[in-house]
Amino acid sequence: MLPKIIFKYSHVYAQNWQSWFQLYSKTDRKFSHEDIQNYIKKIEGEWKKQEKIILQELEKIASLKWKECEIICYVVGDCRPFSDPLTLPIYDDPSLFIDVLIHELIHRLFSQEHNYEEAEKSWKFFHDKYINETFLTRIHIPLNAILEHIYRQILDTKRLDRDIERSSSRIDYNKAWEIVIKDGYKNIIKEFTTR
Repeated sequence: MLPKIIFKYSHVYAQNWQSWFQLYSKTDRKFSHEDIQNYIKKIEGEWKKQEKIILQELEKIASLKWKECEIICYVVGDCRPFSDPLTLPIYDDPSLFIDVLIHELIHRLFSQEHNYEEAEKSWKFFHDKYINETFLTRIHIPLNAILEHIYRQILDTKRLDRDIERSSSRIDYNKAWEIVIKDGYKNIIKEFTTR
């Protein structure tokens, strides 16, 4: 059973993020209720084109099952994206929104009920193998390997290049991509799924 991704606007939630971001990130971007609702309509159309194939492929390549019937994705003007509650900001390029959504959905797949326990040996292997790396780097090694597979099989490699470039300024994320590139995404996926 594949989950349905429901894009949602919550005025209270969005306002809290907007206030926080204006205070701490020195941004002056402001989005009205209508701006966000219109954006949701736009990205819903983009997501629907590939939703089923991406969710199926994530489940298949990670050897883990989706457990939730619905996953709400809150869309706010500005925030740092995260997986639970699934929350994403507005990106000027809808394809970037989709790429970040997939990244967060992989986190979500890893943390679905019983999935962490099913993959416990895999996680132990990665934490032991890359013990000198930060926790953030270690958890993004299999994630990025799966994401690279999605870019190569379903999306395109220009988007993979963009993802790697966008991660270059964040040390832990950049290091995870360096390891995936060096060790090979197929090898990393195999190391994850065979355990």
